[in-house]
Amino acid sequence: MVAAADAAAGGLGLRPGMPLAQAQALVPGLAIHPAEPDADAETLRRMAAWCLRYAPLASPDPPDGIWIDATGSTHLHGGEAAMLRDLTARFAAFGMAARAAIADTPGAAHALARFGGGQKQARMLPVPLRERAGEKLLLQCPIEALRLPPAICDGLHLMGFDRIGQLAATPRGPLVRRFGTVVATRLDQLSGAVFEPIVPVIPPDLIQARLTFVEPLLTEPAFSAVIARLTALVCGDLEKSGQGARRLDLLFERVDGAIPVIRVGTARPSRDPRHLARMLDERLERIDPGLGVEAMRLIVTRTDAAPQTQTAALAERTEAPIAELVDRLSNRLGASRVFRNEPVESDVPERSVRRVPALERAGGATWPADLPRPIRLLDPPQPVEAMALLPDHPPLAFTWRRVRHRVRHADGPERIAGEWWKRDGEMRSVRDYFRVEDDEGRRFWLFRRGDGDDPATGDRRWFLHGFF
Repeated sequence: MVAAADAAAGGLGLRPGMPLAQAQALVPGLAIHPAEPDADAETLRRMAAWCLRYAPLASPDPPDGIWIDATGSTHLHGGEAAMLRDLTARFAAFGMAARAAIADTPGAAHALARFGGGQKQARMLPVPLRERAGEKLLLQCPIEALRLPPAICDGLHLMGFDRIGQLAATPRGPLVRRFGTVVATRLDQLSGAVFEPIVPVIPPDLIQARLTFVEPLLTEPAFSAVIARLTALVCGDLEKSGQGARRLDLLFERVDGAIPVIRVGTARPSRDPRHLARMLDERLERIDPGLGVEAMRLIVTRTDAAPQTQTAALAERTEAPIAELVDRLSNRLGASRVFRNEPVESDVPERSVRRVPALERAGGATWPADLPRPIRLLDPPQPVEAMALLPDHPPLAFTWRRVRHRVRHADGPERIAGEWWKRDGEMRSVRDYFRVEDDEGRRFWLFRRGDGDDPATGDRRWFLHGFF
């Protein structure tokens, strides 16, 4: 029997479930590969674990799906739509065709991803079922989108039900008497009336610790005490492995099956239990314990090497490391609101820096040490009036914002050519930069547009670009 068929096979009329002999009769010389369900299931589990980069909770949905509970995590990836675009693009780079949808319930996301009108792009939908936006799309999905057994779907088709909207508008009593409670349960899970938990996949090779409780916990002081124990346990394992935590997920296993999660990150590898526990404690107000939490699990989902360092036993610690301040600000205000500047491979000064979240891993690029750059750049550069001898002398004086500055010292020129591979207009354009110091000791970074000789390279106007 045909277990799966790619797009080319589907175009030839082949489909899963078709007898193999029939498929070979339709397509002579058909390429056949034996199905490996166990290997497929293991690959799906690994893919779900890989998706933990997007959210703390992910789980395989056999045979071909993955659940991701992105509650409170989408802003870290630029929003819901940006997260889905990045997710599907990464799978495409792996050679896998993926369709994704995001909604307030697993059932709605499942229906839209598989039966949302044949769209290839990502879909977003607010629920409950009868709310405004996206309601029509969901109600038009076939009843197979409810994850019902095939026998029940066949029976519903015989009764004239083809779409979810028809079932949603039908009284529940006759449906329950005929098919049991599964139809009503699936409709309630779709609308959010019945909670549907997602059992997360947890890679066994991650450093983690879990504590269970005799009685469910409900208060923040109790949670704080457990956090202190959990961080001490994982930090001990981190020290043994020479690693430091870059991201931690704290899972609260509630008695009703829900799993609220706290995710925190660090700017540098850390295995300081006091610092990590403090960051987790600051996020406790976001956790709803429900009827109680029966277990808590702390998972280190991202690590970096953190070798042992010698501490000065007699030296007094006068200030807290800046990394701890960055961690607390990022986790309190949001990772996207605390940023740092990172080098970019570009000769043009305003293009050689980009803003990245402070908790993001540092790239490999560095600014060249032999090319002095000002600590502050103006964007865009501001025009000034300057007097200078052409073609390559520094300005004798310049006027900026109606204030005249007489140049006492100058160094240059440093010529920077345009990046011709980006825009045709930069094919011949150049800038000549000068570091200058005025009579009061203030230092500026000026440039002249053009080489001072050929008008095609620039109009010879002067600009102030930064301050030393």
